[in-house]
Amino acid sequence: MKKVIIVQYRLLHYRLELFERLQKACEARGIKLHLVHGQPTKREEKKRDVGTLSWADVVVNRYFSIGSKDVIWEPFPAQHKDADLVVFMQENRLLSNYPWLLLRGLHKAKVGYWGHGRNFQTRHPTGLLEKWKQFLVGRVDWWFAYTDMTKDILLSDGYPVERITVLDNAIDNEGFVADLAAITDDRLAELRGELGLPEGAQVGLYCGSLYPDKRLDYMVAAADKIQAVLPNFHLLIIGDGPSASEIKEAAVSRPWLHWVGVRKGAEKAAYFRLADVVLNPGLVGLHVLDAFCAGLPMVTTSDARHSPEIAYLKDGENGLIVQGDADAYADAIIALLQDPSRYAQLQAAALAGAQRYTLQNMVDSFVDGIERCLLMDRKF
Repeated sequence: MKKVIIVQYRLLHYRLELFERLQKACEARGIKLHLVHGQPTKREEKKRDVGTLSWADVVVNRYFSIGSKDVIWEPFPAQHKDADLVVFMQENRLLSNYPWLLLRGLHKAKVGYWGHGRNFQTRHPTGLLEKWKQFLVGRVDWWFAYTDMTKDILLSDGYPVERITVLDNAIDNEGFVADLAAITDDRLAELRGELGLPEGAQVGLYCGSLYPDKRLDYMVAAADKIQAVLPNFHLLIIGDGPSASEIKEAAVSRPWLHWVGVRKGAEKAAYFRLADVVLNPGLVGLHVLDAFCAGLPMVTTSDARHSPEIAYLKDGENGLIVQGDADAYADAIIALLQDPSRYAQLQAAALAGAQRYTLQNMVDSFVDGIERCLLMDRKF
């Protein structure tokens, strides 16, 4: 039986189901999958997003702070030195990756990378750190790319297409779909009453963390214009974070703007059921899948520092990607809400996206890539 190790410097709670399913899928194909992980940094502990798996190998990381950044050394368990493939996360700060990448001839195992291809949130896309990351792109036998956007980056760097598996990064949306389906008409009527939504209100929704890269001031300015044109428009904001005070302050003078804090599970699903459109002018990541599950078009902007999952949002097909200022953003949403036929088309395509970008499809792609990598010769 072939032996594969996936190394994560910390185990995030939303990855638990992925690894559970992936281990079973690998075993069904005669592959033994092991997961090795350490702990979050002190800065990351505040997020409380760590998970546990009984079968994972837990190691103790060493951290070194350099200014506002943490670099990490994650020990590799001696009992896994006989691995046939080791898959690492693509991060410059993971110092323990470098012996595997730069001294590959000394190791029996093939080496894979799982990552974005670039740092999509960097303010210095042509800086030394990104050039170093680009240099290391070709030092692995296989690439497990987050999305098609990552694949395009790898191809532009000269990495061979036959050694790339596009995972279409996803989370377990089955629970959220069930929550959406379970919301009753009585619950929706109750929630409308709590929020003071008038009959026939058109509802925009923002759901996510509140911090500068989300462009919250831009969103509020756009919502002002939408509300001026469509007096029944209300904006619901789910989430919390360092920029929450901006939203609280804006809501004081805007009775149609409702900040409800963090909502999860059925509570979160109820707000999505009330909504007509998702506003997210800033960074788009995995939460685009929540919009798809609810059959809601998401509207974002072309110049935000998006994560790779922006590849799932197709302008004019299942959502909108707007160029320009807050007025242009507002105009695009107004036009969409005033065009029922076009809205229905985007809504249908969003629901179709929820069927494509699933956790099970990600698992299937992952195990296919692992199997292909094991069968192929070393890259060099």
